[in-house]
Amino acid sequence: ICREREVVLVLDEIQTGLGRTGKLLAEEHEGIEADVTLIGKALSGGFYPISAVLSNSAVLGVFMPGDHGSTFGGNPLACAAGLATLDLIQDGLMQNAAELGQYTLDALAEIQARHRTIGDVRGKGLMIGIEFVKDRQTKKPAKKLRDTIELKAFAHGLLTLGCGDSTLRISPPLIINKAQMDEGLVILEASITEAESEGLAD
Repeated sequence: ICREREVVLVLDEIQTGLGRTGKLLAEEHEGIEADVTLIGKALSGGFYPISAVLSNSAVLGVFMPGDHGSTFGGNPLACAAGLATLDLIQDGLMQNAAELGQYTLDALAEIQARHRTIGDVRGKGLMIGIEFVKDRQTKKPAKKLRDTIELKAFAHGLLTLGCGDSTLRISPPLIINKAQMDEGLVILEASITEAESEGLAD
């Protein structure tokens, strides 16, 4: 549609990019090549504020030298951290995200079969969402249940993040290993069981 109407397609890959979904950019899963792609946060491995705009000369060629500047642009240490991070992502961490992500989705499907409050499990790589519902047919969100699971998991040493109406996000570091993921899944299911026993989805 953008090509047909000569609209510049800009994709924000700040969270989804840099190996998080098992590919360098999430747009690769869909066969999309954006005119402009934004990346950041993970680019320096958490060291320093750094971001990048990926594009082609047809788009960026409209800017003349001096048209655009950046407060943090060109910091040598941040750039070195960015290059080192890109090497790590391409030398195994992206593959780890793809493989461990699929392992986790499979494990969560088994957990879903044991818990009627899990309406959906979805994601790519190590960017996964678990949707909690009061009823699987109506998909009515179970926000209070989700919030309680998040707090119980935290109390047991597992950090998750709520997002949307009733989804719990799982997005561990790309360096996570299978043993650590298994430990997290055990804590997560125990937290779900505890919260369900309190009748929060009824």
